[in-house]
Amino acid sequence: MILLDINMPGMNGLEVCRTIRDMLDCPIIFLTARIEERDKIIGLRTGGDDYIVKPVSLEELLARIEAHLRREKRKSAKRTFRFDGGLCIDYSSRQILCNHQEILMTKSEFDIIELLSSYPGQIFDREQIYEKLWGLERTGDNKIVTELIRRIRNKLKDVTKQEYIETVWGCGYKWTLQNKNQ
Repeated sequence: MILLDINMPGMNGLEVCRTIRDMLDCPIIFLTARIEERDKIIGLRTGGDDYIVKPVSLEELLARIEAHLRREKRKSAKRTFRFDGGLCIDYSSRQILCNHQEILMTKSEFDIIELLSSYPGQIFDREQIYEKLWGLERTGDNKIVTELIRRIRNKLKDVTKQEYIETVWGCGYKWTLQNKNQ
């Protein structure tokens, strides 16, 4: 759930709402001092799920938040995301978006991204990646990991200049956070 004011420095709340709506589906409540009916209509049409005018009692705010959370809980699919720079990884639907553009990955490519991005900064060598993705029983060469990472980097390079997978020479690969505040 996101509580959002319309009047914010830099990007206003309506722009933030539009950006968020392009990437994820969660309740957005505008909590703002703008009282005009037109402002309410714009806020709701922009993607807000509710519009509360300040001042508001904490009891009413809490009741509205609880109502939205109950509604979300009723949604059957639980979704897990990672946001990193302009990249959005939706682990539940196995989708990757960069700057609102979907990047299509094979199952193996997504599995590598999921593994590395779930443990940012941790180094995995080719053998560890191979074992975690395909197990010890599978026959094959762990050099496929190098090829898959090359393909992932090429796909990411088509939409962003940021390097998400770093090679640690002599050791393996790690996910490098682009947004250091995470």
